[in-house]
Amino acid sequence: MVDQFHLSERRACRLVGLARDSYRHPPEESEMNQALSAKIIEIAHVRRRFGYRRIHDLLRPYFAGVNHKRLLRLYQQANLSVRKRRKAKRPVSERVPLQLASVVNEVWSMDFVSDSLANGRRIKCLTVADDFTHECVQIGIDFGISGEYVTRLLDEAARFRGYPLAVRTDNGPEFTSRAFMAWAQSHGIRHLLIEPGRPMQNGYIESFNGKFRDECLNEHWFQTLTQARAAIAAWRQDFNEVRPHSSLGRIPPARFAEQHRQRAGDAAEDQLVNSQID
Repeated sequence: MVDQFHLSERRACRLVGLARDSYRHPPEESEMNQALSAKIIEIAHVRRRFGYRRIHDLLRPYFAGVNHKRLLRLYQQANLSVRKRRKAKRPVSERVPLQLASVVNEVWSMDFVSDSLANGRRIKCLTVADDFTHECVQIGIDFGISGEYVTRLLDEAARFRGYPLAVRTDNGPEFTSRAFMAWAQSHGIRHLLIEPGRPMQNGYIESFNGKFRDECLNEHWFQTLTQARAAIAAWRQDFNEVRPHSSLGRIPPARFAEQHRQRAGDAAEDQLVNSQID
């Protein structure tokens, strides 16, 4: 109004209901908001499937006094958003609920994920996750993975974690092979097979594989098998130790597992003390 119609500042401000002081001194973002906004944009570009809540989880240790509402406002001002996936329409069928695990290493779920190198050659990824802590126990990557290869990868993981009480798989040839079934029997491990055509009976690993595809495989263009193994190993470490998990109280799986082991150890110690007193 001042520039186009040559009204005085006083009259223009009166017409639009704006204080002249506000007109002369427009609001400026504080240094903290500028730093926070820059960090939000930086994380959003690296972790493209993270919304503002998970970004808030990552920034909470560095910006302790910032609540999620301020972060949401800055997130929206930066025009950041996660594209929603379209849900595939499937016929209604009976769903079999998963039996919840209650301790670490009670059940490991596993499945295969396929990808390809830049030259078009296919690679297979064996993903193994703990049902209780949601930790990624193991990811094996190669051009081909047989049943015997699967057992070697599981033995490698058990060297640091111990063997599970049960493993849950689909009916793939690698999991129904003699090598795999003999391995499970020799270690006293229950083999839980899902019904054919019912992938949601193995829902924990299906959920993990979705994150694995979105946050790792779809974000990289692998040139060699060595490069794929290095990038996937780095993502697995980040998933276990840094990435917050909503169903675990918004903390990383490794920290949740550590807290559970500590509580279990304290409970066992208290039980031992009580038994000695009795």
